[in-house]
Amino acid sequence: MIIWFLILVAGIASLATLLGPALTTDFDFTNTPEAKRAKELLEERGLQDESISETFVVAGESDGAVQDPAFVERVNGLLSDLQGLGPDVVAAVPKSFPPPSGADPLTAALGPIASEDGKAVIFFVTYADDTDGATADFPQVEALREEASSDGIEVYMLGQVSSSEDFKRISEEDLRFGEGIGILAAIIVLIVVFGAVVAGVTPIVMGIFSIVVTLGIVGIFGLLWDFSFFTPNLISMMGLAVGIDYSLFIVSRYREERQRGREKLDAIGASGATANRAVFFSGMTVVLALAGMLLVPTTIFRSLAGGAIIVVLVSVAASMTLLPAILAMLGDKINAGRIFGRNREVEHGRPGGFWDRASRAVMARPVVWLVGAATFMIVLSLPYWLQGHPEDDGVGIKTGLSGIGTLPDDVQSKQAYNILLVEFPKLGAQTSAQIVITGDDVGTAGAPGASGQLAPEIQQAVDSLESSIADDPNLGAPGDPQVSQDGSLALVEIPLTGPATDSQSEAAVTTIGQLRTDYIPAAFQGVDAEVLVGGDSAFVKDFFDISDQYTPLIILLVLALSFVLLTVVFRSLVVPAKAIVMNLLSVGAAYGLIVLVFQKGGPAIGEWIANLFGFQQVDAIEAWLPLFLFSILFGLSMDYHVFLISRIREEYDKTSDNTEAVAYGLRTTGGIITGAAIIMVAVFAGFAAGRLTSLEQMGFGLAVAVFMDATIVRSILVPSAMKLLGDRNWYLPRWLEWLPKVDVEGHGVESAVVVPDTPAELIEAGEKE
Repeated sequence: MIIWFLILVAGIASLATLLGPALTTDFDFTNTPEAKRAKELLEERGLQDESISETFVVAGESDGAVQDPAFVERVNGLLSDLQGLGPDVVAAVPKSFPPPSGADPLTAALGPIASEDGKAVIFFVTYADDTDGATADFPQVEALREEASSDGIEVYMLGQVSSSEDFKRISEEDLRFGEGIGILAAIIVLIVVFGAVVAGVTPIVMGIFSIVVTLGIVGIFGLLWDFSFFTPNLISMMGLAVGIDYSLFIVSRYREERQRGREKLDAIGASGATANRAVFFSGMTVVLALAGMLLVPTTIFRSLAGGAIIVVLVSVAASMTLLPAILAMLGDKINAGRIFGRNREVEHGRPGGFWDRASRAVMARPVVWLVGAATFMIVLSLPYWLQGHPEDDGVGIKTGLSGIGTLPDDVQSKQAYNILLVEFPKLGAQTSAQIVITGDDVGTAGAPGASGQLAPEIQQAVDSLESSIADDPNLGAPGDPQVSQDGSLALVEIPLTGPATDSQSEAAVTTIGQLRTDYIPAAFQGVDAEVLVGGDSAFVKDFFDISDQYTPLIILLVLALSFVLLTVVFRSLVVPAKAIVMNLLSVGAAYGLIVLVFQKGGPAIGEWIANLFGFQQVDAIEAWLPLFLFSILFGLSMDYHVFLISRIREEYDKTSDNTEAVAYGLRTTGGIITGAAIIMVAVFAGFAAGRLTSLEQMGFGLAVAVFMDATIVRSILVPSAMKLLGDRNWYLPRWLEWLPKVDVEGHGVESAVVVPDTPAELIEAGEKE
């Protein structure tokens, strides 16, 4: 315990000092798609502008407000305060409003510029430092914005730093809210399950412990690479789910062994030889499913997978080493705080009980139950394939990223985004499409700070491009060209405007696609130069393309590895094939419900469900979600499946009676699976109740999938299918007889410990003295 205590202290220290700087809203690639190639070329030629800016909008209450002397005074006061921050904080701030006449083009471009209706002005401020430094200076700038907003004049600010800070703040608020709901629900379920306060609270403590240690480890790893800003949310969600789940199995087994007469240390050893082994196998199964995401060459997937894998490994390690030490220290005090009385008798797994009756009812009419349940799951998955899109003729899931437009309406960045769309549709650009032109002689570099001169052929192509995009509401006028000193590279930036102002929006990504496939090929046809499209939105576009490319490959890889693993464990080809099909049904149903509830354009019932739970419907589902959900759900569902099938196989090996073995497996695991599933559903639902759309989708998808997996799949599909297959469930060709025999639950200890038909993993262990 001393070692774990030191690890906890180190985790807390790392969490407090290192985690914050390790988180980012940016992402990168580990390969070189078009956007990254463009960025690297710009950096090599010295044309990459790393400056960080904020867009300010000062808005009055009515049209013509910019003529009001009080409004003018407010704007100039804000500009003066921003200038007062000094050159260490801001590198460029407009001088005054109205701007002085005769200003050079760079200064004039900063604004302030009045809107057409005279209700607002827009201006731009450039930070003096890089992203990290600008983030550190942001509170000073934000304080000035808040101070200038009063008496009917509102100041809005939108940029990379301000929007990132809003995303992080909401993420942290959602994290606290989700953890609170999840922990409270888990405490209630565990106390009811165990009938004792100490036994119920112990798994909660283990879950929290795993989360803290994992966040500390992520903070240390953050010194080497960045993690996604909602990695802590994922770690907390997974830590509570698997940490509590694994501890539940071990504490249950320990109490059972004590009830059956073993001494304290012998009971800990017996539970270690049985439940610990199952926990280890379960954890490795989840890690295997998550590891596929590490192969996707994007930092988003790798940071999410890394955080989830670390918390699973920490949970397994803590459950197998720290928890036995806690049990040794507590002894029979684990049963302290009884809430149901000493002689409470609760039916759990006995012949003729609920789970026994349910399984036999299903097996009495297996075809009806199998067809009905499978049809129901397939129907739930249909929106994933067939639901219409709100703004085009496409069908099925539509993927994207949660941009500023998906933030809650009361968030400052969202308000700034909305007013930019209304008042400055062509001026409020937050990002641009970087047109990178490379060739032997594309132009001549200008003086420092001045534009370059393009070669005649290149200039003609750029002029043609400008003409073709003139009527596109998502693209502004191209800026002056910049040319590298050796004349081999030119950069022309085209502002993304209107709905494309949000660099992660569907409009921005679609516009990048149009530039690459339509506008640029037409304008540069016959020109001897390579043209790349880079910029923030181009990065997002490439991320979508890579996600679409790798998702089916990773899914096939995980399925293949899972098939091999289950074949070795159960020495059967039928069981793993059936398990994969059933897991795909539950994952497909989860996909379909996510699309139905969160994606616009579906049946009215989807919108009704979204409104009922307070979810926001959006144009597109998170691009990383399908692969991420598949990995998580496949690992968790295999956890339940292995636990159930191993009990069925155990009884089948004893009796060779398939029907009785299935009934035995269902009745002896039904309580455990249900209790663990309720806890997971509660934890995931707590995070789905947050305000970030991405976390809503993730929490909802995990909650409904686990619920269906623990009910429909395990209670109906498994017994009905296994009844129909009979002894063929355990078919293994002779040429595979060499496969090793893996004892998942440590049945070798059964000669010393009687494993009854009515196990007390969940309830009653230790209640009789």
